[in-house]
Amino acid sequence: MGITIFEDSYRHKGLRRKLIEELRRKGIRDERVLNAFDKVPRHLFMDSSFVEFAYQDKAFPIAAGQTISQPYTVAFMTELLNIKPLDKVFEVGTGSGYQTAILSELGAKVYTIERQKDLFQSCQHLLKMLGYNPLYFFGDGYLGKPSYAPYDKIIVTAGAPEIPKDLIAQLAIGGRMVIPIGTSDLQVMTTLDRISPTQVDIHEHGNFVFVPMLKGTNNR
Repeated sequence: MGITIFEDSYRHKGLRRKLIEELRRKGIRDERVLNAFDKVPRHLFMDSSFVEFAYQDKAFPIAAGQTISQPYTVAFMTELLNIKPLDKVFEVGTGSGYQTAILSELGAKVYTIERQKDLFQSCQHLLKMLGYNPLYFFGDGYLGKPSYAPYDKIIVTAGAPEIPKDLIAQLAIGGRMVIPIGTSDLQVMTTLDRISPTQVDIHEHGNFVFVPMLKGTNNR
C-alpha cells in the first residue's frame, strides 16, 4: 500500500532522539530548533535505499545530482537564522524539502525556490502529506522573488561565489540572510544583517561544503 512510504515508526522516532543528542553534543543549543528536528521525519525525504542511514549526521545524495544536507549543517544554519513565529523566510534551494519542513515547524511562512524541475515537483507532494504548506517557485534563486519581498530571513542552501545583490535588496531592514560563500570546494558560512537600506553587517561562522549555487533553471 502506498501509505507505507509515510510510516514514522517508534524506531524512527528513537533514532531521531539519538540524532538530537548528537546535535546537542556538537553545539546546537536552541531547543526550538532541536524540537523541530524531533518532529520532522528525515527518512521520508531520502531515497528508500538510504533509509537505514537517515538519522546519521551525514549528507546523502538525492535526485538531480543534489544532496540532502548533513543534519548538523541544517541545524546550524537554522539556529543562525533565529526564526521567530510568522517570519517571512525565503529559501533558495528547496532540494528534498527537509530544510523547508524544519523552517515550517518553527512557525515561519516559507517561500521556497528550486531551479531543478524534478526536485521542484517531487517535494511538494511529500510536504503536503506531512502538513506543510510553503509557497513554491520554480526559478533562478539568484534573482529571488521580488514580488513577495521584503523577507525577514533568507537562507541559501547552496554554495555561492558571492552574496547575490538581488537577495540583499529583498531582505527587510532588520532582516538576516544565512548563506555559504566560497569556491566549489569550500565555503564559509556567512550571516548578513541588513541594518539600513545602505548598510549591512557581515559575519563568518566557519567552513562548510555545499553543492554549488547555479544560475538559470533546469527543466529536466
